[in-house]
Amino acid sequence: MKTSPKKKESASSKPAAQKTAPDFIERVFSIAREIPRGRVTSYGAIAERAGIRLTARMVGWAMHQAGKAHPPVPAHRVVNSKGLLTGAVHFATPTLMQELLEQEGVEVRNNQVVGFTDKFWNPPLTKKNTALPKKKK
Repeated sequence: MKTSPKKKESASSKPAAQKTAPDFIERVFSIAREIPRGRVTSYGAIAERAGIRLTARMVGWAMHQAGKAHPPVPAHRVVNSKGLLTGAVHFATPTLMQELLEQEGVEVRNNQVVGFTDKFWNPPLTKKNTALPKKKK
């Protein structure tokens, strides 16, 4: 009887994201919790302000988990860079994200925030993320 060789797993076989995921997610959630009622921000703005130098997609991945977070995270206030409600598909109903925004006075038309630039909240830099590494020349 032939047995197949066992796959050797090393400690480094796990992606680095798994080791830092809780810290990353908490940083994203912390910024999202600061979004004022009636305002919105973008995935990219959160990524930039968190100083994580990761893509907006990673922030979207974290926001997908916001429904389980305590204290709650206002994930409905995070939209894409054009004000589109791209995360709406991850809410309990297809219209819930829009409904929550409208309850806060944010007008949404055709799945997009009306007056996005006026409603946009740019997360302020904190002392923790102002000391980003300088670019090498």
